[in-house]
Amino acid sequence: MTAGQRSGSDLVEEQLLAAAEQGRICALAAKGQRDLQRCASAYPDLFPPRPFDPALFGNVAMAIAFGAPWCDEAQLRITNRAVLWGFAVDWQVDYVAKSAEEIERLAARCLAVADGDAPEPDDHLGRFLAELRDELATAPAFATHRSLWRNELAKVLDAMAREWDWKQAGDGGTLPDLETYLDNADNLACTVVNVVHWIHAGDPATLDHLDELIEASGVVQRILRLVNDLGTYERDLRWGDLNALLLVPDRDEVTRRIAGLVAQARELLAPLRATSPVQADYLARQIGFSSGFYRSTDFWGAL
Repeated sequence: MTAGQRSGSDLVEEQLLAAAEQGRICALAAKGQRDLQRCASAYPDLFPPRPFDPALFGNVAMAIAFGAPWCDEAQLRITNRAVLWGFAVDWQVDYVAKSAEEIERLAARCLAVADGDAPEPDDHLGRFLAELRDELATAPAFATHRSLWRNELAKVLDAMAREWDWKQAGDGGTLPDLETYLDNADNLACTVVNVVHWIHAGDPATLDHLDELIEASGVVQRILRLVNDLGTYERDLRWGDLNALLLVPDRDEVTRRIAGLVAQARELLAPLRATSPVQADYLARQIGFSSGFYRSTDFWGAL
């Protein structure tokens, strides 16, 4: 056997090790799913069984576990919950709210909670956010970076409200072009979750390079917005959601835009490999996981 060849037993061992690692990550996701289901059961008004089915909780926990497989269950708990809160606010804005004024009041309540106010007893979204805020506040880095989290939260709420306005345009109104749509990618709530993850982790190398990480996360968020849209076009049509494919002449324009954004992400992540290698991997794995996941399924359950 030459140096370039491997024996059958070596290949078997390689598969055993790879499957064992994948099994470990899946177990991490299973633990996260159970925690998310407990959260949802505490807020039944926020998480109706349709479309918040068990698979949604599993999909969220799986995405986070595969994005940061070096973390343990305790380290990923708040990240999972931050994603779930993003799904809750997305549902409230897109499908529960009936007016722009209602969305403005929702956003004001959320930002007041982020600033430290106690939510009203019947404000379930605010109560869940207050739980997240209080858990995040136990991290030593929170005091320094609280305003950063609050600013990213405000971007999400603004972006969701803006998309709601676009959806009201209907067939006779003016929809955004692709670049304007991508400028609103904070409605995906990806970067705000990443900021929660980084503040909670409290790693000095991460905290020292938050600005660069957030810049890279913004590009990753745009990629995920478009990858999501390619995978959910039929569902978006049924639900009446906006989708990038509705804004361009053909699908190829979106795939070309994704390729350009991936190249941009590579450029931004390359220097971060030297300063914050773990978090550079975390962002790269978000792209990879979503690119595979959306080829055949979606996070949401059926309406």
